[in-house]
Amino acid sequence: MVILCTADLPADLEALVGAPVTRVAAADLPDAIGQADALICLLTHRIDATLLDRAPRLRVVANYAVGFDNVDVAAATARGICVSNTPDVLTEATADLTFALLLAAARRLGEGERLVRSGGWAGWEPGQLLGADVWGRTLGLIGLGRIGQAVARRGRGFGMEILYSAPRSVAAAAALGAVHLPLADLLGRADFVSVHCPLTPATRHLLDRAALARLRPTAIVVNTSRGPIIDEAALAEALAAGRLAGAGLDVFEAEPRVHPDLLRCHRAILAPHLGSATTTARRRMAELCASAVRAVLSGEQPANLVNPEVWPSARARSS
Repeated sequence: MVILCTADLPADLEALVGAPVTRVAAADLPDAIGQADALICLLTHRIDATLLDRAPRLRVVANYAVGFDNVDVAAATARGICVSNTPDVLTEATADLTFALLLAAARRLGEGERLVRSGGWAGWEPGQLLGADVWGRTLGLIGLGRIGQAVARRGRGFGMEILYSAPRSVAAAAALGAVHLPLADLLGRADFVSVHCPLTPATRHLLDRAALARLRPTAIVVNTSRGPIIDEAALAEALAAGRLAGAGLDVFEAEPRVHPDLLRCHRAILAPHLGSATTTARRRMAELCASAVRAVLSGEQPANLVNPEVWPSARARSS
């Protein structure tokens, strides 16, 4: 069996998989994929139909992320290839970072830290870097899946009113005290808007110039989901014009590139995609990838299969 991995993960993959794992650079993947039985890849690596056509032996793509918009799942399914992801294990870590960004943007911590480091801080002043209260304000969540629900729990700890927008109501909403609203209404009411929906054709630039215009000028936007859900140019424009109070972003449209106008926005807190960046979460993600590879190569259905309809044909390939 040939098992490829496109990155050095913070875990002993060979011990977890129980077989040799070959590290391959993403640029070399098209040449190497032809001999692969399994692939562990990052969300930054595009696994499309063209690449899959070069992989006649490939049986599983284990995506080291919850989201799998980087993988052409339909193309994989058509070829009898299983696709897995890493749900649950990074939920709390990402929710923690979401709230860290929300607090940092609300209390202008980025500006404050830069002021101190520059040597420009002259001491305490009554009107210096006044920010926004978080306690008791309204939190609007775009998406109420695992991470959205975890952020809602944190919001409740701050006495916040919780609103959410999703294609349909979510059963867990009642226990969280979360009220379902159309997106336009949520944007008009929320003090803080946090993005937790997957990236799909329907959600690309969901927060565009028109949507951002519905927000109050005191509102703050947080995104720990996928960068292209927000129109970065429109967001930077709104921040620069004072039509938004701030933003906390962990993801960007064209990572690692960040829109230059956002880089100039003092009221934007910018993080380098740290949502799952805890030792525990990243190791558990590796364990889920290894578990999926081990299962498929042993003829067993993995627990975290995102295209379960493929399993009959995938199982037939392994018999």
